[in-house]
Amino acid sequence: MEQDSISRSGFLRRMGVLSAGALVSPSLDGAAITGTEKRIRVAVIGCGSVSNMYLPHLSKSPFVELVSACDIKPERARAQAEKYRIPNQYPHIDQMLAGAPFDLMVNLTNMQEHGRLNRQALMAGKHVWSEKPMANTYAEGKDLLDLAEKKGLRIWGAPAVVNSPQFAFMANAIVQGKLGRVSAAHAHYGHTGPGWSAFFYEKGGGSLPDLGVYNLATLSGLLGPVKSVVAMTSILTKERKVDDKGLIKVEAEDNAMVLMDHGNGVLSHVQCGFNYFDPYGHEGKGQDRPTISLWGTEGNMALIGYDWAPLSVELATSWTEPPQRHATDAQGYAWEQGASVVAECLATGKEPLITARHALHVLEIIEAARASQETGKRIALKSTFNWPLFKG
Repeated sequence: MEQDSISRSGFLRRMGVLSAGALVSPSLDGAAITGTEKRIRVAVIGCGSVSNMYLPHLSKSPFVELVSACDIKPERARAQAEKYRIPNQYPHIDQMLAGAPFDLMVNLTNMQEHGRLNRQALMAGKHVWSEKPMANTYAEGKDLLDLAEKKGLRIWGAPAVVNSPQFAFMANAIVQGKLGRVSAAHAHYGHTGPGWSAFFYEKGGGSLPDLGVYNLATLSGLLGPVKSVVAMTSILTKERKVDDKGLIKVEAEDNAMVLMDHGNGVLSHVQCGFNYFDPYGHEGKGQDRPTISLWGTEGNMALIGYDWAPLSVELATSWTEPPQRHATDAQGYAWEQGASVVAECLATGKEPLITARHALHVLEIIEAARASQETGKRIALKSTFNWPLFKG
């Protein structure tokens, strides 16, 4: 069966390039990086579709000097280097690491390559910002973090959803007790699937690390580290036609339901998939309904729009008053801002809300969801991260 899917050009047209803005949130946990304010030399590896979002944002940052572009398809690196006036271009990571000096590698390659390439960069003494996920397994990701710490380096992983003003409003509302005792939450994100590359559907891909990862980061960031997971995943569309390989067999989940226990009686649920028709489109334009909802004993709250492109927060805390809309301004937030955020962190010593340990925790949730599907069991998690992200 062949499924209609989103083309690369359609994806980029729908996503739109969002402006650079407020890049770094206040430090609330962990020590700040020492050093004087400076420009961080950045090398971008992976010059495909996602680079068309990252490079405009990086090029506008006063803390970034774009040094190198790298892609195994040299014509893509060449095109981006010319467009963004990047002085060096390479067809392979080995050449990039041996070439023009840089401080931070931004990894925008296929997700199956993230762990291997991130390790190479760390071994070469480079800081790393990685698109999601930062590794293919939790164990691999933990090894990367341990390696970075041993070498005095930093590694971070997308997504950057905790940076949005809507996330900040929701987190503060919870900490301030506006919902009473929080009991449950639900999140969903899906579309009909990317059509430009097979890696989304191959082993190591899937709707969980591509789509569900946003909701998992948001809910764990709001409700705290997950203690255990029960999940079901499936492959609904057995074959897909994609631009780079034609008709392929789907190997990774394209449909997922994940139930999470955050402890203290708090439960949440995420559903995601590549088989979702959305009348508002992938970009959510015109959408006036929640994609994330939270319930408590004294109120409920909903995120309007996607967590990677939020529009507002709707809060209800009274039986007699209608729900009120809050946080209606993006204030410069953009889903592709993560690399710019950490470049500013490295340049100024500010500490971002985005942390490697949170990204690793989300990766372990994904791994646990798949293990739950395979075994039919509830899977306990061992990772954690500093929480709450806001103190109210």
